[in-house]
Amino acid sequence: MRYHHRFAVNAPLDAVVEFHRQSSSMAAITPPPIIVRLHKAPAQLADGDQMAFTMWLGPLPIRWLAQIETIPGPGFIDRQLEGPFAKWEHRHTFERINATTTAVIDEVTAELSEAWFWKTVGLGMWISMPILFAFRSWKTKRLLEKAPVGASASSSSSHRPAA
Repeated sequence: MRYHHRFAVNAPLDAVVEFHRQSSSMAAITPPPIIVRLHKAPAQLADGDQMAFTMWLGPLPIRWLAQIETIPGPGFIDRQLEGPFAKWEHRHTFERINATTTAVIDEVTAELSEAWFWKTVGLGMWISMPILFAFRSWKTKRLLEKAPVGASASSSSSHRPAA
């Protein structure tokens, strides 16, 4: 399964990259009612680092261990080592549009677990990806954009399942 989401944020490339490399940003851009609790992660993510966390979907705790891998250009991959999916790879890429605008591109590749319970949980998570990433783009813009009060944002957002 593949999922692709792209949006623009009115913030310079360096600020967007720095924000996404902070381990605390994941919880900051996760929509309610999901609660993320970090157990082990450096403040700044770098190549080879691991993040251990629990994602609470209501009363259901989903434990996750991800490893960070740097990629050419501004961006990184978080790869699930332990968690609800048989495979999960989330590629975060950032592109400079101009001096004050950056594109944020998320590409997720996943395979459902063979275990019926985790397959069901994973499918539910996968179906909700458009909602998750719509919230993440909104919250990222809210946290990073420095527009004057009353100004309208001109950034756009798009998402689609990839072939």
